[in-house]
Amino acid sequence: MKVTRAASPFLPLCQRLFPSRLAGLAGLSVTLLKATALELAILAGHLLLYPSGITPERRTAPALPSPDAARLPTEAKPPVVLLHGFIDNRSVFVLLRRNLAQHGRQHVESLNYSPLTCDIRTAAELLGRHIEEICERTGHDRVDIVGHSLGGLIARYYVQCLGGDLHVRTLVTLGTPHSGTRVAPLMNAHPIVRQMRPGSEVIEELRQPAPGCRTHFVSFWSDLDHLMDPLETACVDHPDLLAQNVRVSGVGHLALPVHPAVAAGIRQALDMEEPGVDSGTQTDGLTVA
Repeated sequence: MKVTRAASPFLPLCQRLFPSRLAGLAGLSVTLLKATALELAILAGHLLLYPSGITPERRTAPALPSPDAARLPTEAKPPVVLLHGFIDNRSVFVLLRRNLAQHGRQHVESLNYSPLTCDIRTAAELLGRHIEEICERTGHDRVDIVGHSLGGLIARYYVQCLGGDLHVRTLVTLGTPHSGTRVAPLMNAHPIVRQMRPGSEVIEELRQPAPGCRTHFVSFWSDLDHLMDPLETACVDHPDLLAQNVRVSGVGHLALPVHPAVAAGIRQALDMEEPGVDSGTQTDGLTVA
C-alpha cells in the first residue's frame, strides 16, 4: 500500500454530485448506482448469513505442528480479531476471514458483543478481557484488530483510553465514525447511537491527548459511505496517533468488510512491519469501481 500525501482528499460527496461537467456527473451517477446495487446485494446476502453468526464461535487453541514434521522458517504473525458493527454479528466477516486465512493468517477470531450493548466504554472493557484471554491462549503478546463501523470505535476506545495499546499492534477500522456521525437523527433514542454523535462524551474522550500510544491505526473510509456524515469522520485525525487513512472509491458502508480489493488493502496493512514514520495522519487511496 503506497502512502502518498493527498492535497485535500476530503471533498464532500455533494460536491461530486454536482460537478461543472456533465460527463463527470454521468460518471459519478453510474458509480453511485453500482455501489447502491452492491450494497443491496450484500445486505440481502448478509441477512441470510446473519443467523449463523448469532452464537459465539468456539474458542480453540491453535494446533501445534507434529514434532516429526519438517519445519520451515516462518515468521509468527499475531492473531487477528474481527469486531462487527452496530446491530450486527460475526457473520459479516465470513469472506474477510476466509481471505485472511488463505493468505497465511493462521489464527483469526470473530468476536460478538451483545446487540443490547448500550455503552461503548463497557464494550471496550469486555473487548479488553477477550484480548487478554486470546493473548494468553495463543502465546502472543499482541494482536491485530479489524473493526467495522462501531466495532472500530469500541476497539479504538480500548486502545486509546484503557491501555489496550499494550496488546494491540495494529488497529484497522472500516467505516468507523471516529469524530462522530450525524446520520439517522431519529435513532438518537438508542444510547450507543448518541455516543457516536459529534461532541458526545465518548468522542470528546477520544480527542484527548494520547502520548506514547503504541498502536498503528489504519482507517479505510469510503466516499460513498451513506452512514458517515460528514464523510471525513471515518478518518483518524489525532496528533498523538500514528495513523494512515485510506480512501476507498466506489463502494458503500456494507461493502467495506466484504469487497476483495478492500480485503487486499487490509492484508497489506496488517503485514506492514512496525511503522517507522512520524506520528500524524497520512493518506492513501484505493479505487474499486
